[in-house]
Amino acid sequence: MSNLNPIYFDHVSSTPVHPEVLKTLQEFYPIHYANAEALHDGGKVIGTMVEASREQVAKLLKVKPEWVTFTSGATEANNAIIKGIAFANAHRGKHMITTSVEHSSVLDTYKQLEEDFGFEVTYLPVDSNGRIRPEDLKQALRPDTILVSIMHVNNEIGTVMPVETCVKIIRDHSKAYFHTDEVQAIGKVPFDLSYVDAASLSAHKINGVKGSGVMILKPGVKILSLISGGQQENGRRGGTANAIHNLLFGKTLRLALDDQQNHIASVTALNQRLRQHLRQMPNVVINSPETEVSPFILNFSVLNLTSEVLLNWFNAHGIYLSAQSTCNSKQHHPSITLSAMKVGTKRLNGALRVGLSALNTPDEIDRLVAVLQEGVAKYGRP
Repeated sequence: MSNLNPIYFDHVSSTPVHPEVLKTLQEFYPIHYANAEALHDGGKVIGTMVEASREQVAKLLKVKPEWVTFTSGATEANNAIIKGIAFANAHRGKHMITTSVEHSSVLDTYKQLEEDFGFEVTYLPVDSNGRIRPEDLKQALRPDTILVSIMHVNNEIGTVMPVETCVKIIRDHSKAYFHTDEVQAIGKVPFDLSYVDAASLSAHKINGVKGSGVMILKPGVKILSLISGGQQENGRRGGTANAIHNLLFGKTLRLALDDQQNHIASVTALNQRLRQHLRQMPNVVINSPETEVSPFILNFSVLNLTSEVLLNWFNAHGIYLSAQSTCNSKQHHPSITLSAMKVGTKRLNGALRVGLSALNTPDEIDRLVAVLQEGVAKYGRP
């Protein structure tokens, strides 16, 4: 283990809790323990605070408060939206569309609907930049298509998908609902929820607490609630609410959006600095596209080393990053996105993902590059 302070480059996977959010969390937990649905004053106080957070989230996202459902995270939101719409609309059709590069919480949900419930799913391919082609979506739409799910920002290489173009195609050629995973977009790239039917968000990707998310559902979306057992969340999600985390979501989102432009500018500079270093290294290929990409994610491959060796090397030097989506990191299979891009075995096996944040510094970028150069010199194959 390095004697230097650890450097965290895995902000795509999770982020440190913002000091203001942490302060509120520590202040509220000892005193606001009542059930937010209770009729006594203790319950009413925390319930009122949760509703204030809901209104804040709605205002920040430019949606209505009744469209906001608090969840345990984006994984639950994705499952609830996809399965809920599938089950509620199966009488209209059992065909659904998504991309081949979605987060596992989307892909695995669709696979379960295929394998266990008889739905048919079309998985859209991607080009060499990990981006779907709108014409492929147009060709895939059918009269029995009930839902299309397309992530806004890819979580492995940062590609921004042409979601607004896709929505127009869906509206012009079908009656399907449109759902987008906004997890890597909120606070990081411009977004607009006015054109979506459903969306998923997560707090711990924007310096909030884990176990906290939001599901956006527009009026008119026919959906079956997956968690029954009470009146909570307008009947969409039964069970005693995690009230403290729900009320913190509003503050988390406000802080992320208040600082968004400064964060984007800072991270873009770091991204460009790292790209410049990597372009000068032999046997290194940058997998993240040059344009229409989130600056917060930079994926590259070392062609003469495996990502496992590199991750161990970085970890020994106190530098934390990942090789792919963290939700798949222990399954020992290559990156879903790079596989779909058909990049070749060497790029697949040597891929690394750097998750940047405004908390990172130019010196940390330089340290990352120096350690990478040392590792390639020591372990790289000729």
